[in-house]
Amino acid sequence: MYYMADLYHALTRGVDKREIFKDTFDYLRFIHDLYEFNDVESVGTSHRIFEKAKQIADEGHIAIDEGHTRKLLVHIHAFCLMPNHYHLLLSPAIEGGISKFMKKLNMGYSRYFNERYERKGTLFEGRYKSILVTAHAHFVHLPYYIHLNPLDMFDYGWRERAVHNHADAMSYLENYRWSSHLDYLGKKNFPSVTQRELLLEFFGGEKGYAQALDQWVKDISIGEIYDVLLEK
Repeated sequence: MYYMADLYHALTRGVDKREIFKDTFDYLRFIHDLYEFNDVESVGTSHRIFEKAKQIADEGHIAIDEGHTRKLLVHIHAFCLMPNHYHLLLSPAIEGGISKFMKKLNMGYSRYFNERYERKGTLFEGRYKSILVTAHAHFVHLPYYIHLNPLDMFDYGWRERAVHNHADAMSYLENYRWSSHLDYLGKKNFPSVTQRELLLEFFGGEKGYAQALDQWVKDISIGEIYDVLLEK
């Protein structure tokens, strides 16, 4: 099956677990990079990218260049940005697409971050980590796990099936912009970044996804995907 052969969970963490996103501008810049660097062609000069990112920060959304048709390196099925790391659920769109995309993404964002904060040196903790999804349970549970990561900043007990207030936890997730969760709910956030058809078909559309995620928060099954979490 397609997802059993080609789907990868990827994670990159800041060196020494340092923050890699300090403010809204950084988050928006990285989301812009998820879109911009997912292209076989070169993205051009760092100055142009920086100016586009500034426009994103000013307007609060990604400005899409309708005149340019991208040839994707990867399909980004889901993502979540956390203060000191990020998660991606990817499949290659071309041979070697994941490694090419991740190199462009991490190098490009590191260059921006070091420029902005007038620093030198490595931003990320070595090479990105990735693991192939090889089991049906991984495919079923990983998208929910990725989208629930922001609960670490709200209710850490969620990882031990100890969500203290279910309604508040769901509300917190719906107010967290820096993941693909809202787009899967049908609430337009950063829809141009992700290719959601595969997962939406599997989970029965936006309504099916919302219902299943709501239930997953109640019956959290991290044990089913422990060996592909990458944060261990």
